[in-house]
Amino acid sequence: MSLISVSMNLLLAGLLTAALVLGLRLNKRLKALRDSHEGFAVAVRELNAAAERAEQGLADLRAATDEAVDILADRIEKGRALAGKLERLTAEAPRETREAPAARDDSHDKRLGALLAAARDARRPERGERAGREDRAERTPPPARPRNPEDDLFDDPPLTLHQGGRR
Repeated sequence: MSLISVSMNLLLAGLLTAALVLGLRLNKRLKALRDSHEGFAVAVRELNAAAERAEQGLADLRAATDEAVDILADRIEKGRALAGKLERLTAEAPRETREAPAARDDSHDKRLGALLAAARDARRPERGERAGREDRAERTPPPARPRNPEDDLFDDPPLTLHQGGRR
Protein backbone atom coordinates (compact mmCIF):
# COMPACT_ATOMS: atom_id res chain seq x y z
CA MET A 1 0.00 0.00 0.00
CA SER A 2 1.18 3.31 -0.81
CA LEU A 3 1.41 6.27 1.45
CA ILE A 4 -1.19 8.18 -0.57
CA SER A 5 -3.81 5.45 -0.27
CA VAL A 6 -3.26 5.16 3.51
CA SER A 7 -3.54 8.92 3.97
CA MET A 8 -6.66 9.02 1.80
CA ASN A 9 -8.21 6.18 3.86
CA LEU A 10 -7.38 8.01 7.11
CA LEU A 11 -8.84 11.25 5.74
CA LEU A 12 -11.96 9.39 4.65
CA ALA A 13 -12.28 7.71 8.10
CA GLY A 14 -11.91 11.10 9.81
CA LEU A 15 -14.58 12.66 7.59
CA LEU A 16 -16.93 9.73 8.20
CA THR A 17 -16.42 10.05 11.98
CA ALA A 18 -17.11 13.79 11.81
CA ALA A 19 -20.26 13.12 9.74
CA LEU A 20 -21.38 10.51 12.27
CA VAL A 21 -20.89 12.92 15.21
CA LEU A 22 -22.73 15.70 13.38
CA GLY A 23 -25.54 13.25 12.50
CA LEU A 24 -25.95 12.24 16.15
CA ARG A 25 -26.06 15.89 17.27
CA LEU A 26 -28.60 16.70 14.56
CA ASN A 27 -30.71 13.73 15.62
CA LYS A 28 -30.77 15.02 19.25
CA ARG A 29 -31.86 18.47 18.09
CA LEU A 30 -34.57 17.03 15.81
CA LYS A 31 -35.87 14.90 18.70
CA ALA A 32 -36.02 17.98 20.95
CA LEU A 33 -37.83 19.87 18.18
CA ARG A 34 -40.41 17.06 17.81
CA ASP A 35 -40.98 17.02 21.58
CA SER A 36 -41.45 20.78 21.70
CA HIS A 37 -43.81 20.55 18.71
CA GLU A 38 -45.98 18.05 20.62
CA GLY A 39 -45.93 20.32 23.67
CA PHE A 40 -46.90 23.24 21.46
CA ALA A 41 -49.82 21.24 20.03
CA VAL A 42 -51.04 20.45 23.57
CA ALA A 43 -50.76 24.13 24.51
CA VAL A 44 -52.75 25.14 21.41
CA ARG A 45 -55.51 22.63 22.27
CA GLU A 46 -55.69 23.95 25.86
CA LEU A 47 -55.78 27.53 24.60
CA ASN A 48 -58.57 26.64 22.18
CA ALA A 49 -60.61 25.03 24.99
CA ALA A 50 -60.05 28.09 27.20
CA ALA A 51 -61.18 30.39 24.35
CA GLU A 52 -64.37 28.33 23.91
CA ARG A 53 -65.08 28.56 27.66
CA ALA A 54 -64.50 32.31 27.54
CA GLU A 55 -66.89 32.68 24.60
CA GLN A 56 -69.56 30.70 26.46
CA GLY A 57 -69.00 32.81 29.57
CA LEU A 58 -69.40 35.99 27.52
CA ALA A 59 -72.61 34.68 25.97
CA ASP A 60 -73.96 33.87 29.44
CA LEU A 61 -72.92 37.30 30.67
CA ARG A 62 -74.66 38.98 27.72
CA ALA A 63 -77.84 37.01 28.39
CA ALA A 64 -77.77 37.93 32.10
CA THR A 65 -77.12 41.57 31.23
CA ASP A 66 -80.01 41.64 28.76
CA GLU A 67 -82.31 40.08 31.36
CA ALA A 68 -81.21 42.60 34.00
CA VAL A 69 -81.73 45.48 31.56
CA ASP A 70 -85.25 44.25 30.80
CA ILE A 71 -86.11 43.86 34.49
CA LEU A 72 -84.68 47.27 35.38
CA ALA A 73 -86.45 48.95 32.46
CA ASP A 74 -89.73 47.40 33.58
CA ARG A 75 -89.20 48.54 37.16
CA ILE A 76 -88.26 52.03 36.05
CA GLU A 77 -91.40 52.16 33.93
CA LYS A 78 -93.55 51.00 36.86
CA GLY A 79 -91.80 53.48 39.16
CA ARG A 80 -92.50 56.34 36.77
CA ALA A 81 -96.14 55.28 36.51
CA LEU A 82 -96.40 55.16 40.30
CA ALA A 83 -94.69 58.55 40.58
CA GLY A 84 -97.20 59.98 38.09
CA LYS A 85 -100.10 58.52 40.08
CA LEU A 86 -98.64 59.94 43.28
CA GLU A 87 -98.28 63.36 41.71
CA ARG A 88 -101.89 63.24 40.49
CA LEU A 89 -103.12 62.13 43.90
CA THR A 90 -101.20 64.85 45.70
CA ALA A 91 -102.48 67.41 43.19
CA GLU A 92 -106.07 66.19 43.72
CA ALA A 93 -105.78 66.25 47.53
CA PRO A 94 -107.76 69.07 49.24
CA ARG A 95 -105.74 72.26 49.53
CA GLU A 96 -106.17 72.57 53.31
CA THR A 97 -104.82 69.04 53.81
CA ARG A 98 -101.67 69.95 51.89
CA GLU A 99 -101.14 73.27 53.60
CA ALA A 100 -101.92 72.47 57.24
CA PRO A 101 -101.78 68.79 58.09
CA ALA A 102 -104.36 67.77 60.65
CA ALA A 103 -103.34 66.41 64.03
CA ARG A 104 -102.16 62.87 63.65
CA ASP A 105 -104.91 60.39 64.34
CA ASP A 106 -103.89 57.02 65.81
CA SER A 107 -106.95 55.38 64.26
CA HIS A 108 -105.31 55.72 60.83
CA ASP A 109 -102.16 53.97 62.08
CA LYS A 110 -104.20 51.18 63.67
CA ARG A 111 -106.25 50.75 60.51
CA LEU A 112 -103.12 50.63 58.36
CA GLY A 113 -101.54 48.09 60.72
CA ALA A 114 -104.67 45.94 60.56
CA LEU A 115 -104.66 46.12 56.75
CA LEU A 116 -101.00 45.11 56.62
CA ALA A 117 -101.59 42.21 59.01
CA ALA A 118 -104.56 41.05 56.93
CA ALA A 119 -102.44 41.21 53.78
CA ARG A 120 -99.70 39.15 55.42
CA ASP A 121 -102.22 36.58 56.63
CA ALA A 122 -103.77 36.36 53.17
CA ARG A 123 -100.35 35.54 51.68
CA ARG A 124 -99.66 32.75 54.19
CA PRO A 125 -101.08 29.37 53.08
CA GLU A 126 -103.44 27.40 55.30
CA ARG A 127 -101.92 24.47 57.23
CA GLY A 128 -103.45 21.82 54.96
CA GLU A 129 -102.45 23.70 51.84
CA ARG A 130 -98.91 24.14 53.20
CA ALA A 131 -98.62 20.39 53.92
CA GLY A 132 -99.78 19.63 50.37
CA ARG A 133 -97.14 22.00 49.02
CA GLU A 134 -94.43 20.34 51.12
CA ASP A 135 -95.45 16.92 49.73
CA ARG A 136 -95.26 18.28 46.18
CA ALA A 137 -91.93 19.94 46.95
CA GLU A 138 -90.46 16.58 47.92
CA ARG A 139 -91.51 15.09 44.57
CA THR A 140 -90.51 18.01 42.34
CA PRO A 141 -87.06 19.56 41.98
CA PRO A 142 -86.51 23.04 43.44
CA PRO A 143 -86.87 26.04 41.12
CA ALA A 144 -83.82 27.04 39.10
CA ARG A 145 -83.58 30.50 40.66
CA PRO A 146 -84.77 31.59 44.11
CA ARG A 147 -87.65 34.05 44.08
CA ASN A 148 -86.58 37.62 44.72
CA PRO A 149 -88.88 39.42 47.21
CA GLU A 150 -88.32 42.66 45.32
CA ASP A 151 -90.19 41.20 42.33
CA ASP A 152 -93.45 41.75 44.24
CA LEU A 153 -92.52 45.34 44.96
CA PHE A 154 -94.75 46.88 42.30
CA ASP A 155 -97.34 44.11 41.85
CA ASP A 156 -99.91 45.43 44.35
CA PRO A 157 -102.28 48.17 43.18
CA PRO A 158 -101.36 51.63 44.52
CA LEU A 159 -103.15 52.98 47.58
CA THR A 160 -105.49 55.90 46.94
CA LEU A 161 -106.03 58.89 49.20
CA HIS A 162 -109.57 59.48 50.47
CA GLN A 163 -110.91 62.32 52.55
CA GLY A 164 -111.40 61.54 56.21
CA GLY A 165 -109.68 58.17 55.94
CA ARG A 166 -112.92 56.45 54.84
CA ARG A 167 -113.47 54.43 51.71
